[in-house]
Amino acid sequence: FDRDLRWRTGVELVPVVCESSNNFKITRAALEAAYEKAKEANLRVKGLLITNPSNPLGTILDRDTLKGIVKFINEKNIHLIGDEIYAATVFMEPEFVSISEIIEEVECNRDLIHIVYSLSKDMGFPGFRVGIVYSYNDAVVSCARKMSSFGLVSSQTQHLIATMLSDDDFVDSFIVESKEQLFKRHKYFTLSLSQVGIGSLKSNAGLFIWMDLRKLLKEKTFDAEMDLWRVIINEVKLNVSPGSSFHCDEPGWFRVCFANMDDNTMEVALLRITTFMHKHNEAMVPRKLCRRASLKLSLSRRRDDFMSQNMMSPHSPIPQSPLVRART
Repeated sequence: FDRDLRWRTGVELVPVVCESSNNFKITRAALEAAYEKAKEANLRVKGLLITNPSNPLGTILDRDTLKGIVKFINEKNIHLIGDEIYAATVFMEPEFVSISEIIEEVECNRDLIHIVYSLSKDMGFPGFRVGIVYSYNDAVVSCARKMSSFGLVSSQTQHLIATMLSDDDFVDSFIVESKEQLFKRHKYFTLSLSQVGIGSLKSNAGLFIWMDLRKLLKEKTFDAEMDLWRVIINEVKLNVSPGSSFHCDEPGWFRVCFANMDDNTMEVALLRITTFMHKHNEAMVPRKLCRRASLKLSLSRRRDDFMSQNMMSPHSPIPQSPLVRART
């Protein structure tokens, strides 16, 4: 949200730090920690912004977590903005739960609840710039209506979208087919990554995978993460996003999109990842001469005396010497 909020409005964003130890779930403790951090920085907290399903995790917020979030913002008397732009990309259980369902079950001040949505992801219309603000607060709705005058959707686009959304059969079949394709692509992609030793966060929604490359870091720092990212961009020729760009608190996580390419491009991408991992694994294997039991050392007799003195020394240069030869 840095680009959307900070660049033009100057709003300060304070990340709610989530950890891999609990699959990056939002906890009450994490919310309280972020709230206190903002107060210590003399920031007046106005609201909590969540994405459900999550970008970049590809996971959903379950009902209990959402209830906890609503209770938290109600106690603090701050606004809750729920970005549900990936709502129809949930391709396997558990099912998506909207914040609008939760406020029917939890007593709260509904003037604090706002939902944003767009057709960009679910229907594949990122270029049409069609979105909505659904708020229970009349003042917010009035303000949004006035602001929309500066970014009106063209009449042609409105007509096209209205006609499409009026066709219930088409919309239903499109979403069903989209979920099936996302499920197949996600399964194939994660399986291919696991076969070369790359793990990922278990996910069930969205257009991306939260890929775990922590073991590839030279050290556990964000500088090392950026170094690895540059290698992937410049040498592997793959466009992935480092976790630090999403305020991830643990270096080594990367977001990789799997739904924005055709099958041939996907195979090329996976081949590049596979080749990269094979080279990395080979570089990590220490070179050991005479590893096989069938190999014997053949030493130059001219160096016998020198060998006997230095063979057992940990500082011996002998393993790199051309005078050491392996034969069966």
